[in-house]
Amino acid sequence: MSVETNLASVRQRIAQACTRSGRAPSAITLVCVTKGVQIEAIRQALAAGVGDLGENRVQEARAKQEGLGVTPQAARPKLHTETGIRQPGACSVQPVQWHMLGHLQRNKAGLAVDLFDVIHSMDSVAVIEEVERQAGTRAKTIEAFLQVNVASDAAKHGCRPEDVPTLATAMQRATHLRLAGLMMMAPFTDNPEAARPHFQCLRQLRDDLRVAGTLGPGACRLSMGMTQDFEVAIEEGADLVRIGTAIFGPRDT
Repeated sequence: MSVETNLASVRQRIAQACTRSGRAPSAITLVCVTKGVQIEAIRQALAAGVGDLGENRVQEARAKQEGLGVTPQAARPKLHTETGIRQPGACSVQPVQWHMLGHLQRNKAGLAVDLFDVIHSMDSVAVIEEVERQAGTRAKTIEAFLQVNVASDAAKHGCRPEDVPTLATAMQRATHLRLAGLMMMAPFTDNPEAARPHFQCLRQLRDDLRVAGTLGPGACRLSMGMTQDFEVAIEEGADLVRIGTAIFGPRDT
């Protein structure tokens, strides 16, 4: 099937999951994961109205942005407030938000700040401080999620649930980071229902921290759910879902 057809199917499934859980489809952000995807397929997704692209590696994101001519939203020159004319170098294509989904190493923080609008994988004070430093030198604000390893899965990155208050405080002290919420990756399984308890854990953690005042109103979004389990994730409160295979088909990487 075509990318456009696959996207229509995914959007329909999102809408159906929202209906089951009493939510509005407009409340869900679909992040199309383009890891290993060819430029032409990404162009098809953009033509079908996709506004959020997710990459796992900074090098691959840089190559994709160069090939597509689509820069991060925060890096684009703004319209001149008086003339309404876009300043030199402005991107002429539709706005796209770039999401960093993979594990972020400190030595790649500068590149990540250059290439992405949103980072989903903040998981240590050291990384938070380095991203803040790099964003400060560029006068850029990065939206960020704290990645939580709710399943204590040795194969997954992310902080321990009990470390979230410390990291949230570090994030909220930063002047060039905006804490958006919490992110998780459920253990891979062919049974979506097996992921439900993990999604429930992240939602409960978010709710507890909100009641405690650790997370403010603007820091309570949940980034969770992938191709194999996004419908269950939406039913359990996901605000962003990260989907690649259901849109672009299986990939080699």
